[in-house]
Formats: sequence, C-alpha cells, structure tokens
Amino acid sequence: MSNEYPVSKQNKVRQLREKAVYDKATVHGILDSAMLAHVAFVQDGLPVVVPMLYGRDGETLFLHGARKARVIRLLQSTGTACLNVTHVDGLVYARSAFNSSMHYRSVTVFGTARLIEQQDEKLHALRVISECTMPGRWDELREPLVNEVKKTGIIALDIESASAKISAGMPDDEDEDYKIPIWAGVLPLESRFTTLQSDERLVDGVQPSDVVRAMEGKKL
Repeated sequence: MSNEYPVSKQNKVRQLREKAVYDKATVHGILDSAMLAHVAFVQDGLPVVVPMLYGRDGETLFLHGARKARVIRLLQSTGTACLNVTHVDGLVYARSAFNSSMHYRSVTVFGTARLIEQQDEKLHALRVISECTMPGRWDELREPLVNEVKKTGIIALDIESASAKISAGMPDDEDEDYKIPIWAGVLPLESRFTTLQSDERLVDGVQPSDVVRAMEGKKL
C-alpha cells in the first residue's frame, strides 16, 4: 500500500506547489487535529458549503448531522463530496502587502459519500466521531437511545484522493525590500482549549474525570 495519495487532476495543488504534501501521515495528522470540516457539494447546479463534525477511521471520514438535514439528504443522493480542514497558525508580516501571508495547515479530501443506516454501523461511526472530538468520553456516558440514533444522520466519506498544503517560515520578501526599515516577522496563533466550566445542575460532589481534565489547555 502506498504511503502517498496519487497526484491527479483532482487533488493536485496548483498554486504554491512547493507547499503541497501528499503523504498520508501528514494528511491524517491534520485531519485528526481538527474537529470541524467544511463540506462542499452541488445542489441544483449551485455550490453549497456546510460545516460538519467528523471523525476519521482509517481511510473513511464519518460526517455527523440530523437525519433530515439537507446536507445528509444531498450527500446521500449525490454520492460524492469535497471536504476541507484548515488550521491558521499565524500571521506573516512581510515588508510588502503582496508578500504578507499566513501560516496554515490545510487538507482537501475528495471521496465517495454513502449513508450509514445499520444501527451497529451508526454506533461505530458515532463512537469514532466522539473519540476524535472528546477522547475517552464515550465510555463514560450512558448508552445512546434508539430514537437518538434514529434521528442522527451519518455519512461515510471514503477518501479517494487528498492533498495537504502547509505554509510556514519567515517572510519571503523581494531582495530589494530587505533594506526597508520596517519590522517583519511572524505572529504565531494558537488554538487551544481553556478552563472547564461546570454545569450549574451537576449532582453534588461530581468532578470532571481524568479524560475530561486532560482536554484543558490542549492545543489543536
């Protein structure tokens, strides 16, 4: 099995090709460090983009939504989708507006979408999504109710092709611009969880578990 996604007309990075990455480990790492994806599809000949929770299991992404939601119905009917995840990691202050930019890590996935309908498959997919967003939490919670699972729509997006694009480093200014007496550099941006806030209706004496506390301060 190849460690890279084959480069095709569909997933080839055309702008700033030197920032393109096609190896699966990098793509998976960016996907696994995010929680929200923007999913694109076509409705009546017009483009639509919807944010969705997701989780990855190997080469399959599970997308979560209400069973009657438009996005679930359309992904089921079209059978194909494009998904993007992006982390913004900082601002790059160059000596010109043209060369100013951002640090980022992004992944674009193309694949075949199919509706998950079997109860056991839906529960597996829901567990994957839960573990990708709240690791360890699934085993602490009550069992999902039959009606809850029934009202939940799950789309499995099998990854057919993908590419990552990563921008890092200091400004890449024009040679003559380095003589300009203006500050240039990078302002890093971090996305992380902060401090837990307890529900006012907690049972007396209940404290966060270790798996919940482990999320405090976690960087994405």
